[in-house]
Amino acid sequence: MKKTLALSCLLLLSGQIALAQPPAPEQQPAAKPDALSWTVMQNWKTEAKPLDFVQSLDGRMVFILGEDSKVYLYSAEGQKLGVIPADPGTIALDIAPRGEMLYLVDKNGAYKALDISFAKDIDISGSPFLGNEKAPVALVVFSDFQCPFCSKVHPLLEEVMKKNPDTVKVVFKHMPLNMHQQAEPAARASIAAQEQGKFWQMHDALFAISSSLNPETIEKAAAGIGLDMEKFKADLNSPAIQEKLTKDMNAARLAEVNGTPTLFVNGRRVNAAGVEGIQKMIDQELSKK
Repeated sequence: MKKTLALSCLLLLSGQIALAQPPAPEQQPAAKPDALSWTVMQNWKTEAKPLDFVQSLDGRMVFILGEDSKVYLYSAEGQKLGVIPADPGTIALDIAPRGEMLYLVDKNGAYKALDISFAKDIDISGSPFLGNEKAPVALVVFSDFQCPFCSKVHPLLEEVMKKNPDTVKVVFKHMPLNMHQQAEPAARASIAAQEQGKFWQMHDALFAISSSLNPETIEKAAAGIGLDMEKFKADLNSPAIQEKLTKDMNAARLAEVNGTPTLFVNGRRVNAAGVEGIQKMIDQELSKK
């Protein structure tokens, strides 16, 4: 009797174990021979025999390390953008997401990082500036009056100007960000003030109230710097003022500016923070003259 009961329990237990086992995975149907398709988007020949290559995250640039110890830069369409010499024995490369940094490694394990920049042609005609109008170096600042970081840049710019009183001019360009609702009205207000020759006074007044910008505080700032308020109000929403703002925003787009503040030294984007980094770029530009 005990043996029969034990055997019955064992059979019952084994049946439960069998029921508890996961079901066998379903067999996926085999892909049809014609399910895969592809389209050739680009097809062009490189100048050198490649050892390694990488493409920027945005797809705009291709970097190719050649057997001749040179890095060839191309657009995604195959247009040659430049050549950077590499140390003999370099075997691999990588880049930062936008291609602003180039990283090289040689067969001995030596690592090198290079700052890469392409000069942008930024139209600064008619833009407000500080310093010598004929200065050989233009430090262009794309800014937003409601940006908390932009207000902190001005002391840095003043220090740069003190070090380079005759050779550098600071040029202001508007780039009001969509996330800042009062940035565009403030930009138009500063352009209206520029029409009366008081851009920089309005610039300082707006940054002083950047955390509390609204139509009332902007108008109060305009009155506070002594603007002709009737002309200011007429200019504020005029097509001419909007056209000047649009010109700056188009310049920002062409220069691939996607945040503020963004600085350029003679068209070269400033990546290094601080006065020292900017001064190094200024000195490089002056050495070309």
